[in-house]
Amino acid sequence: MMPAHHPCGPIMPHQTRSRSSARCRCPVETLFFDHLTEGQVPCSDLGGMSSPCSYRSGMSSTRILRRVNAPRASVYRALLDARAVAAWRVPPGMSSHVHVFEPREGGSIRISLTYDAPAGTGKTTAHTDTYHGHFVKLVPDEQVVEVVEFETTDPALSGVMTITISLSDAGGGTDVLAVHDGVPSGVSPADNESGWRLSLARLAALVEAG
Repeated sequence: MMPAHHPCGPIMPHQTRSRSSARCRCPVETLFFDHLTEGQVPCSDLGGMSSPCSYRSGMSSTRILRRVNAPRASVYRALLDARAVAAWRVPPGMSSHVHVFEPREGGSIRISLTYDAPAGTGKTTAHTDTYHGHFVKLVPDEQVVEVVEFETTDPALSGVMTITISLSDAGGGTDVLAVHDGVPSGVSPADNESGWRLSLARLAALVEAG
């Protein structure tokens, strides 16, 4: 089932956003931030910019900031390298299999994450989560935007999600801001946040090791 398409109102400076609400959530293509400590993400001042939404009521968003002690170019390469993605973009207790990964605007993505333990319950099969989508926007050394959705028959897990990863120079390293919009109502916001924190920690370890 595809979500209804409707326009958003303007996003105003310092607007408060709850983690889970029935309000429209727009994919944000450009985010401006500075003077942040790890894990703190303010609402962005988008100057009244508005954009169309395609997210249903009840979906949530996850926003995580991670400092990486490596230059932006190194981090950016790890976002678009299939082997690197298989290593970092997977939480502990799961393994990743990259079926398709075409790092260009419009390029396809298809990845499966499988629980190591048989007790894990998958969204696609008994123990596996598979998602597919494509890259929407690539700005070298600055930003990666993709839209993806789970391969599932469960309406509570269905719907298009937008993942935006933005990079900025910070203290000799790079601030990595991951914004995951349109998270389905069937996915726990707390679990999704934990998964992103653990994955970004793996990204940092991978890139910092050179």
